[in-house]
Amino acid sequence: MNQPLMLTATQKAGPALTALIGGLVLLVLLALPLLSLLPADSPFQVSAYTLTLVGKILCYAIVALALDLVWGYAGLLSLGHGVFFALGGYAMGMYLMRQTSGDELPAFMTFLSWTELPWYWVGTEHFWWAMCLVVLAPGLLALVFGFFAFRSRIKGVYFSIMTQALTFAGMLLFFRNETGFGGNNGFTNFRSILGFGITEPDTRAALFFATVLLLAGSLFVAWRLARSKFGRVLTAVRDAENRLMFCGYDPRGFKLFVWVLSAVLCGLAGALYVPQVGIINPGEMSPTNSIEAAVWVALGGRGTLIGPLLGAGVVNGMKSWFTVAFPEYWLFFLGALFIVVTLYLPKGIIGLLKKRGE
Repeated sequence: MNQPLMLTATQKAGPALTALIGGLVLLVLLALPLLSLLPADSPFQVSAYTLTLVGKILCYAIVALALDLVWGYAGLLSLGHGVFFALGGYAMGMYLMRQTSGDELPAFMTFLSWTELPWYWVGTEHFWWAMCLVVLAPGLLALVFGFFAFRSRIKGVYFSIMTQALTFAGMLLFFRNETGFGGNNGFTNFRSILGFGITEPDTRAALFFATVLLLAGSLFVAWRLARSKFGRVLTAVRDAENRLMFCGYDPRGFKLFVWVLSAVLCGLAGALYVPQVGIINPGEMSPTNSIEAAVWVALGGRGTLIGPLLGAGVVNGMKSWFTVAFPEYWLFFLGALFIVVTLYLPKGIIGLLKKRGE
């Protein structure tokens, strides 16, 4: 009689413990920007470098969560989420460049002898229009790409190859100077956002706070989506799409919706990444970055929502250390990590913890 009672208590403690740990992590993250405002001689003061590093990792965690929605639940392995992340970053970067240049052309356009702004730069001096572009640019690209891909019933490895080709094509396009996005140098030397100095401690704290809120909001939306009927249909698309169609469902609309939502989340993450890091260039569209995002999700455990956040934190934390201590060995370590996860941790860290709990 004790075993069922213990089993029931363990099952009830699982969600409660997860909520407790999540709440503590959220409190710590919300406290970091406040600690960064303390005097420099305070033992609890968080440096600008630490705040920027953690903020960057949180932006990557949002990308991992977005990828988990399409890969972990809908079974669509995307190797091109970097293009959506970069588009959101470029949209914010256009606004920041206009804030720096004022009524003049941005510095790189003056250097290239441009005489007027391209038509797609019109209105980018307004923050509200820049935020519209942050959502529309990745969202429309995902809508068009997904409409034709899902209508043609492209899936599996063919879908992955096409998404990788998409981000590679975007990278080559943005590398060209004549496209009006700064070429291989991209955008940098930002000075202000909404009238506030971008390097001021208060501004950095506000940007970090906004990133935490976006991550928490994205996680809540993804959690509600996964627990709804829509989420159950997505898992059915992943596990038995043909059987789902036999039951009368058209999976194309479900896949297209979650695909566009995932792209928009990546765009928002990119928009918060740029003012914190201070640069955006076509390198963010590199297929390598999109593959790294897949490693984050696989390491943490796809289809778990929390796992990808954990994977993004672990991998990027190790990357920050490796690129300083042993920069030439980072890619070898990343490849070895992916092999180990594939062979021995198919369900990631969360799957391992669940197995040990059982």
